[in-house]
Amino acid sequence: MSQSDGRSDAELDHDAAAAAAAAVRPENPDEDMAERPDRRLLELLVCPVTKAVLRYDSARQELISEKARLAYPIRRGVPHMVPSEARPLAG
Repeated sequence: MSQSDGRSDAELDHDAAAAAAAAVRPENPDEDMAERPDRRLLELLVCPVTKAVLRYDSARQELISEKARLAYPIRRGVPHMVPSEARPLAG
């Protein structure tokens, strides 16, 4: 039992988990959760085709490989680094 407010450790853990879930839950559950991926993750990712650095396009929610001329989609905050799912860049 927690000594500070009389709640058990399990109750405190549950409250902490609920607060964490609320922090990442979108305000509008119907929206596509167009979130920016973690900056540290973006720094680690490279193009799977060329191994080149990727540029983040926040407006389109894509990671751009200029060298491969491909745009990898980001869905629900998760980059999809599969070349067959990438959009070819024009020009």
